[in-house]
Amino acid sequence: MKVLIIGAGVGGLAAARALSADGHEVTVFEQAPALRRGGAAVTLWSNGTGILSELKVPLDGVGAPIDVLELRDDQARLLIRIDVARAAAHYGYPHICLPRSRLLERLADGLAPGVICFGRACTGVGQDGESVRAEFADGTAARGDLLIGADGRGSVVRDQLWDGDPAEFTGWGTWQGVGPVPIDITRSHRSVLFVGGAGSCGLMPAGEGLLQWWFDQRWAPGAPGPASPVATLRDRFGDWAAPVRNVLDRISDDETGFFPHYRHAVPASWGAGRITVIGDAAHSMPPTRAQGANQALEDAWAMAAALREAGNGAGGDVPAALRSFERARSRKAALVARHSGSEDYNRYGRRLARLVPSALASRYYTRWLAQVSNYLPPARGTAPGLVTTGPGDPAPGRPLG
Repeated sequence: MKVLIIGAGVGGLAAARALSADGHEVTVFEQAPALRRGGAAVTLWSNGTGILSELKVPLDGVGAPIDVLELRDDQARLLIRIDVARAAAHYGYPHICLPRSRLLERLADGLAPGVICFGRACTGVGQDGESVRAEFADGTAARGDLLIGADGRGSVVRDQLWDGDPAEFTGWGTWQGVGPVPIDITRSHRSVLFVGGAGSCGLMPAGEGLLQWWFDQRWAPGAPGPASPVATLRDRFGDWAAPVRNVLDRISDDETGFFPHYRHAVPASWGAGRITVIGDAAHSMPPTRAQGANQALEDAWAMAAALREAGNGAGGDVPAALRSFERARSRKAALVARHSGSEDYNRYGRRLARLVPSALASRYYTRWLAQVSNYLPPARGTAPGLVTTGPGDPAPGRPLG
């Protein structure tokens, strides 16, 4: 089949690799002039790294392993410690934090020259039974047999299919960055989330001597941006204990990005006919579970598998395969979206830590990864009955991924 993919983010590039490996003719249309360099870092859990292994995307030499998640209060007192290395050992795939740009580079490196077309902003899509069409801002158009909208939070493809954007603001936003901040956490294999009345601060090693850092605080749509984001963060979080104060002393406005938190109910059907959407276009969610990139990888893997099972378009029912893929993925993505959308770590951080002992939380995390994954097998030998959809979920994550 001739496949058109709108968007060269994590989901779009992963879909391109999976479908190219299955023999499809794939073209990725990206509105930016080159691979995007922003976005700070992403966390890949066992479901993400397992899928990347299948797609033959090497991760050697990039990122930092994440073996432990800690929740601490604003004075750095330990509240809960989750041994996520347990899950990595159980599934056989590591947990890694790495700059988003590094992941995009690795995904793109396996694609043939000319597969990615930059500077092509999609303005609309259509179909006429056996073919699909994408239209672009430069007046050109492309036709194919299948179209995948992987164009992110502001998806043109989704808005046309769903008659608008269903997402709403959660009332929170993230100020984030990645850079060479020389503290102990930068050289470690642990992620630390600090919680307090002002919001939360997360610190996670990203490899190459880099630290991923983020600050969550309440934010209202339309609120004027601060003249100096870092000055505002110092004013709000400046009395928190080290290493939060150390990070605030080292960062600058130039390296600080902003990520508003959105959420929406994930529907059972995402597309129509020979068109579907994946990644943030299908299931926008706050970053509080660090599953964004992983869920996009899950989408790419599951979609390719569904098409393969249907005969890869060679006489198979492509629309039926896409709807089957959407139903299977929506159940998993909806669970992550509900947990993330509750903003429980920002609102209930210290109370959460009193709900579940660290040992039980470590066992639960192994189980939870399988519950939000179509790729990982069900976890065996873990404590049953621990699934919650509210503030009882003991899974601090991040960064935006």
